[in-house]
Amino acid sequence: MKAIVCKAWGPPESLVVEDLPDMVANPGQVTIDVQAAGVNFPDVLIIQNKYQFKPELPFTPGSELAGTIRAVGEGVANLKVGDKVIAFAGQGAFAQQISVPAASVVPMPPGMDFDTAAAITLTYGTSHHAVVDRAQLKAGETMLVLGAAGGVGLAAIEIGKALGARVIAAASSDEKLEVCKRHGADALINYSTQDLREAIKAATDGKGPDVIYDPVGGSYSEPAFRSIGWRGRYLVIGFANGEIPKLPLNLMLLKGASLVGVFWGEFVKREPKANFAAMREMMGWLAEGKIKPLVSAHYRLADTPQALLDMAARKVTGKVVIRPQE
Repeated sequence: MKAIVCKAWGPPESLVVEDLPDMVANPGQVTIDVQAAGVNFPDVLIIQNKYQFKPELPFTPGSELAGTIRAVGEGVANLKVGDKVIAFAGQGAFAQQISVPAASVVPMPPGMDFDTAAAITLTYGTSHHAVVDRAQLKAGETMLVLGAAGGVGLAAIEIGKALGARVIAAASSDEKLEVCKRHGADALINYSTQDLREAIKAATDGKGPDVIYDPVGGSYSEPAFRSIGWRGRYLVIGFANGEIPKLPLNLMLLKGASLVGVFWGEFVKREPKANFAAMREMMGWLAEGKIKPLVSAHYRLADTPQALLDMAARKVTGKVVIRPQE
């Protein structure tokens, strides 16, 4: 089988495609023919040794996937060969085959396609954990989403609307904001052409948002936090901008506000039952049409480096997926 291999820390161009032995399903595992693998910003950081999760070299990147079970290991009773499944693997998804613990696999709902299935785990899992669990966003509250046209941003918009909140989307172009509007955003801010603080003030009648969802970091974080409402919750999702901001602590004091860290991968490890409950809720929303992942592009396995370069350059709207069998 073919797989992407990271042999040394470096940029996406350093990744190679190699022929590797077929995977084996050990006890408690299933082996999956990967039909689609989601691409996420952490993938860009992991191959450069710039992320919290640091695999041993060499390794195959890619954390979320959808496919068909080709083999079942000893002791696995709830899954069978031929089942269509979704899995979160941590690494190894950018390959034609992968073996994962059966406990990390969930059946694909009837009617779901592989692209959608591969695009829902990390982005929607992260945003559900952030918005529902960490921020406890309530109906009638207002949430500002920075970097709103990215995968986690669009997921946050849809989840906010599913909860009955008002959602303000902030992004870097009118084209991206149009996508946000189609996914339910109530108000739009182009922070490339508008003053962010003034725009937030206008969009919230001076009250400020109750929740701010920030996967971007960099220079937008401080003006956004200065605009937060009383008892607001500021969600730290990640730093797609590449710069980790330093916020003055007096801002939290003056607004009675909370700075809330979000690390979905660790949440999955520590609280698996809560994560599966969240996934069940989201599958229900998906069936009801309240959420719908946007897959904007597909790449062949050999083009994985280009997919990661596009992700790093923030050219991606919604999600993109690798199709390893093509």
